[in-house]
Amino acid sequence: MTEVVKQDSSIIAHITMKLADGSAADSTKVNNKPAQINMGDQSVSPAFEQELLGLKAGDSKEFTLPAADAFGESNPDNIHYMDISKFSEDAPAKVGNIITFTQPGGVELPGMIKEVSGSSVTIDFNHPLAGQEVTFSIDIVEVK
Repeated sequence: MTEVVKQDSSIIAHITMKLADGSAADSTKVNNKPAQINMGDQSVSPAFEQELLGLKAGDSKEFTLPAADAFGESNPDNIHYMDISKFSEDAPAKVGNIITFTQPGGVELPGMIKEVSGSSVTIDFNHPLAGQEVTFSIDIVEVK
């Protein structure tokens, strides 16, 4: 019997994400490394999980989620300012650079440099796709 996606399934799937303008944001197909999704572990939104229920290996589905259900809304509390002296040649304060900062407890958090003004550097720790509607194309490889 073929397994269908349920609330407690583990899924292996290729995921391609597109923005509202149709441009591709990311795809697991680029490196041919499908993603694993463990239903119910809160790694994806409930709305995303809802779209997967009932699918089985070999199924494909495309769906669009609003920002709140995709990668969340952009949160102004995730914008921080640092002194330019905190940056180095290895990790320069250049607009567009994504730099990983180590938080207390050793947790690594990537932030994108949004602005450099004098000695002040603006860093956005929101997910790069936060605040955007995203269309997902899912190709289910395996359901466990």
